[in-house]
Amino acid sequence: MTIKNAGTVIVDKPVLKILYQDEYLVAVDKPAGLFVHRSFMDKDEIYFALQLIRDQIGQYVYPLHRLDRPTSGVLMFALTQDVARLMGQAFSERRIQKIYYALTRGHLLNDGTIDYSLKEKLDDLGDKNVSRDKEAQNAITDYHSVATASLQVPLGKYSSVRYSLIKCRPHTGRRHQIRRHLAHLRHPIIGDINYGDNKQNPFFGEHFGFKRLMLIAKQVDFIHPVTGTAVTIEAEFDTQWQQIFNEFEWQELMLNVL
Repeated sequence: MTIKNAGTVIVDKPVLKILYQDEYLVAVDKPAGLFVHRSFMDKDEIYFALQLIRDQIGQYVYPLHRLDRPTSGVLMFALTQDVARLMGQAFSERRIQKIYYALTRGHLLNDGTIDYSLKEKLDDLGDKNVSRDKEAQNAITDYHSVATASLQVPLGKYSSVRYSLIKCRPHTGRRHQIRRHLAHLRHPIIGDINYGDNKQNPFFGEHFGFKRLMLIAKQVDFIHPVTGTAVTIEAEFDTQWQQIFNEFEWQELMLNVL
């Protein structure tokens, strides 16, 4: 909700949906478009996920991983420094499993593993003192084609517009890894302004009435660092994703597959 007062737009403070919480960890459903924390790119931003969840639960939180601003889904924080250290070790040792879903251009029909090294993605300002000469880092992503759909609308040299719903499981955590890997397969994620299709993205926005990166961090699985129990945290597909499922008649598929 927004309230206009004497020419000024006042934006209500967002409330994040808490997906999981105990005395050691908290996980939220980060909406697309929200920064995780302050950075050099956020000078015009008011709210950040770290600040919002800290204020909601009334205690300091430690971010455990990152999600790009346009990516939605499961975002985890530790509630103590010791737990943050233990979870950091689990992430670095690849003991935490993450599942993403992406809507991509074209019909990507097969399943497979993308083993394609990536040069470190640097920001011109924020990483201006970081060497540009580093070798590419290994990057591995498993992918599975869940569903495909077509719109019988001509676009460019093609007679129809094609989409795929892709399940991704990254084994490494390189910046923009899934986005870059799917673009490497020539099936970029819809709404990706960095690696996407400059014809498909405008069409998608006009046809569906919204513009965003169609990538969600859907699920995180791990062994709790304190209790030793298996934990699964899952985010729901939001209303914009549901709009896609309705248009492509994927509702039954979503119930049986995801």
